[in-house]
Amino acid sequence: MRAALTWRDRAEHCIYDLAFKPDGTQLIIAAGNRLLVYDTSDGTLIQPLKGHKDTVYCVAYAKDGKRFASGSADKSVIIWTSKLEGILKYTHNDSIQCVSYNPLTHQLASCSSSDFGLWSPEQKSVSKHKASSKITCCSWTNDGQYLALGMFNGVISIRNKNGDEKVKIDRTGAASSPVWSICWNPSSRWEKFWSRADEEEESDNGHLEKSDNSQLEEIPELKSKPDSGQDNEKKMEDKEKEEYEIILLLAYLFFPLQIGKDRMLNFDPCCVSYFTKGEYILLGGSDKQVSLFTKDGVRLGTIGEQSSWVWTCKAKPDSNYVVMGCQDGTISFYQLIFSTVHGLYKDRYAYRDSMTDVIVQHLITEQKVRIKGRELVKKIAIYKNRLAIQMPEKILIYELYSDDSSDMYYRVKERIVKKFECNLLVVCSDHIILCQVCALKWVHSDLKIAVQIAGTKSWHLGGKLQWVMLWTEPNANSVAWNTQCEDMLCFSGGGYLNIKAGNFPVHQQKLQGFVVGYNGSKIFCLHVFSMSAVEVPQSAPMYQYLERKMFKEAYQIACLGVTDADWRELAMEALEGLEFETAKKAFTRIRDLRYLELISSIEERKKHGENLNELFLADVYAYQGKFHEAAKLYKKSGHESLALDMYSDLRMFDYAKDFLRSGDPKDTKMLIKKQADWAKNINEPKAAVEMYLSAGEHMKAIEISGDHGWVDMLIEIARKLDKAEREPLSKCAFYFKKLDNPGYAAETYMKVGDLKALVSLHVETHRWEEAFALSEKHPEFKDEVYVPYAQWLAENDRFEEAQKAFHKAGRQREAVRVLEQLTHNAVVESRFNDAAYYYWMLSMQCLDIAQEQKTEMLQKFHHFQQLAEVYHVYHYIQRYTEEPFSFHLPETLFNISRFLLHSLTKEIPLGISKVNTLFALAKQSKALGAYKLARHAYDKLQGLQVPARFQKSVELGSLTIRSKPFHDSEELVPLCYRCSTNNPLLNNLGNVCINCRQPFVFSASSYEVLHLVEFYLEEGITDEEAVSLIDLEAPRLNKNAQRLRLNDSAVIIEDDDPFTAKLSFEQGGSEFVPVVVNRAVLQSMSRRDVLIKRWPKPLRWQFYRSLLPDASITMCPSCFQMFHTEDYELLVLQHNCCPFCRRRIDESNQ
Repeated sequence: MRAALTWRDRAEHCIYDLAFKPDGTQLIIAAGNRLLVYDTSDGTLIQPLKGHKDTVYCVAYAKDGKRFASGSADKSVIIWTSKLEGILKYTHNDSIQCVSYNPLTHQLASCSSSDFGLWSPEQKSVSKHKASSKITCCSWTNDGQYLALGMFNGVISIRNKNGDEKVKIDRTGAASSPVWSICWNPSSRWEKFWSRADEEEESDNGHLEKSDNSQLEEIPELKSKPDSGQDNEKKMEDKEKEEYEIILLLAYLFFPLQIGKDRMLNFDPCCVSYFTKGEYILLGGSDKQVSLFTKDGVRLGTIGEQSSWVWTCKAKPDSNYVVMGCQDGTISFYQLIFSTVHGLYKDRYAYRDSMTDVIVQHLITEQKVRIKGRELVKKIAIYKNRLAIQMPEKILIYELYSDDSSDMYYRVKERIVKKFECNLLVVCSDHIILCQVCALKWVHSDLKIAVQIAGTKSWHLGGKLQWVMLWTEPNANSVAWNTQCEDMLCFSGGGYLNIKAGNFPVHQQKLQGFVVGYNGSKIFCLHVFSMSAVEVPQSAPMYQYLERKMFKEAYQIACLGVTDADWRELAMEALEGLEFETAKKAFTRIRDLRYLELISSIEERKKHGENLNELFLADVYAYQGKFHEAAKLYKKSGHESLALDMYSDLRMFDYAKDFLRSGDPKDTKMLIKKQADWAKNINEPKAAVEMYLSAGEHMKAIEISGDHGWVDMLIEIARKLDKAEREPLSKCAFYFKKLDNPGYAAETYMKVGDLKALVSLHVETHRWEEAFALSEKHPEFKDEVYVPYAQWLAENDRFEEAQKAFHKAGRQREAVRVLEQLTHNAVVESRFNDAAYYYWMLSMQCLDIAQEQKTEMLQKFHHFQQLAEVYHVYHYIQRYTEEPFSFHLPETLFNISRFLLHSLTKEIPLGISKVNTLFALAKQSKALGAYKLARHAYDKLQGLQVPARFQKSVELGSLTIRSKPFHDSEELVPLCYRCSTNNPLLNNLGNVCINCRQPFVFSASSYEVLHLVEFYLEEGITDEEAVSLIDLEAPRLNKNAQRLRLNDSAVIIEDDDPFTAKLSFEQGGSEFVPVVVNRAVLQSMSRRDVLIKRWPKPLRWQFYRSLLPDASITMCPSCFQMFHTEDYELLVLQHNCCPFCRRRIDESNQ
């Protein structure tokens, strides 16, 4: 560890305290009666802050970085913002000794000589608490639950956030040793201890309080803040007479327990703080320097020497920088640099931890063992079973307990109590070596010097060295030899790992860190402070040796670690190179008994005096399947009989004939192919097929069999072929299909696993049941099945089934297109009931597609729903005008005509006749006494082109209606069940109330206005929640249940039920205000009074309430059309289905 000075500055006054901004960018220093703000990057003074009238003793920054506080001898505390602006000032009765911010709640604790105060940004006043003695220092715990106060009488008082004392620590001899500085350890490693303490406290007291999880660092007899007017020099002389010590305490909630022994110092400590999350302690004082200690109190070294007392020192947050302030006003900013102290031998790696401990790690097993030390570890060396640790005043030599390679337990072998200065420590079996910059020492336990070379940096052991340059690498920063192969080394540099074997080129791969060891296939790399073992395959160097036929060296490399494929390649190369010993070892590795038997037979033959290498190599080629090469070598070595035996054993008789005839044999398959071609040309296709099969030319054999229609031959070939031979099998299936044998084609496709072709086969042969079964098992083929099926249905004029097939296949657009065509045909053919049904189906399919294209499809959904209702109604008008007998009551036809006329306010759909509608309306209005409406209908007909069959009736009706009174029967006037307004029979607004604009709900059979009012849910209430609230059927509340907002004013309905409340509407001048209900109203509703249209997503459900519960209403669960229950039951009995959506009564509700 060494300290590098980053910057230094000097103020005019003593530096009593300093504080870092939490992000580390600024440093606040208390100097005289001012605060100095520095830039920590370069030591630039940003701004001095004036606000106090006397010396500033303390300063503290809030954890959030938004504000900081300063305390002064003028008895005041000033709160400053991060923009260096003072925003608040409050006072105590005495000079301020210390301030500290709570790290979580940002509560400020300010301590004076007689009391302490607690202030937070949320409160306007400062809560002050008396102290039994002068408070000299304070510190908050990490979790902000407790505040530790150091007293002048030596007592430590631990308070909670409210200022109540929870623990009081009286130390031995505390009265004569004030506590000058105190701080909590920021480490969280005591959390489990504190949780156990909390559990004990809970069992004792019956409740559990929030515990602290920090470690307290106390320094008695450090610095005091001189009161205004006192002499600083006198204070320093008094402090020199006192004894000084560091005490580590664990602040147990009710039972304080000292966890470390007292550490005696030879100087007067003035300040203490933690460094790097509680692992180290910074300590400064009268020795004019800042020292670094471990958390256990072991001194590690000096950070910076100064020319006067160090009054304060702090560590920069989340960094390795330290700043200190001195009596003479000097401000010094240092960077701490920690070096890596470690050692490596084979798979054992030893390194320093926490500056005083040594951890030995087994890099293979990942086992670790810690050797605790009480002093600074300066050097580490490891060799075999030895471990040497150098400390400031001694060297400890350890050895393993046993010779077991996995043993990780060390014991002290010897102690060399003497101070050594060296740059490198090396341990051997019986000696240690200390290497200096200009000298080398060989030291035994008796400390005798064996060899010393002065004035050089070289090591010279034994005689004169002969140096020969073999190879250079300029970018290497570390190098290591392979301990298991002396011809291999590795080195790192430039972010790459380089492996070199012998004189071969370097093999590179990326690597972060430095190479420190190379053992077998493992390379040990040090990256930052972490050692890792990298497994490196040795394939590349092995193949380098194989290229040069250096089989033994390649085998040695392979033993370090290669794949099975590399072992096989090595074995084959060695076998072909007739290096049988290496080949035998390699085949043994991969357990290839076949080749081991070959090598064994060759070795036996060699023992009997046979030494023809060409013959041995021919046998090798024959085993490898290289029959032509083997035959050539057999012939070259004069053993043609062996070649003939080989062909005979393989049943390659034609090859044998050709081999004997030409003496230069061609490729065996080519010969058989030629023979098969000849058989084909002489019109012997069956012989050609057999020869092609023997030559492995399955495709040609299949083509001949297929062209001649030999199904049996094709079946035999297909069943003998392996399923991996996809092309020949697919060809067989093609001919089966061509020869009208789909069963065998299906069997072949199943064998090859070509499900797509199997589906295509079923579709082409119209075997729909098999295709459907296959698509159920494999949904990915749904399109390949249902789309052709739908097209086939459409070609056979089965359009409705085709539409359903398109829908099932997920081809929504095709399904919609078919439905649109069906709808258009139904309209053109005047099948308006079918047109209504198709439009309803179109709307539901648009609703399905709306999951992806929401806006467009929802518009189509509403449009098609409206068309379905219009065509459904017009079906009855068309039947009335076209057929001689009417099946409906006059009242029903009257309501239907009115409904249709009000619905045709815009563009009239195709096929619908306004003349027919007005004619039916006029006839029924006159019959029922609605003379005013009848006159209006006849007047409208006068302006339209009336068919000749209606002309006479219209003219007669227009004349006779003049004799009737100009008013409508009051019994026919529709009533709005929401506002109780009688609406005119002819409504310019359409099918809504002229007063409240509430849309009417009509019966889908008689088209009377139903006593239903649609209501909407208050924002935040889901459909499912609304249903659950309605199902509760709780008693109705007496409070306001609904608020309706009309224009800019609000009308509050005081009645319990918003549906029956008397609403005030301005006739024709108000906009539609829906009924919006809250949870209370929903809970008060009766389930039998509510009808719900449960639309699929993305539509919301629609809720309707019946205002006449005794009049029963039934809703179709499929199309959500409303009916009087008696009408619906009659229609279902007549048609066995819903008259609108044709849902059969035996179908389950989806």
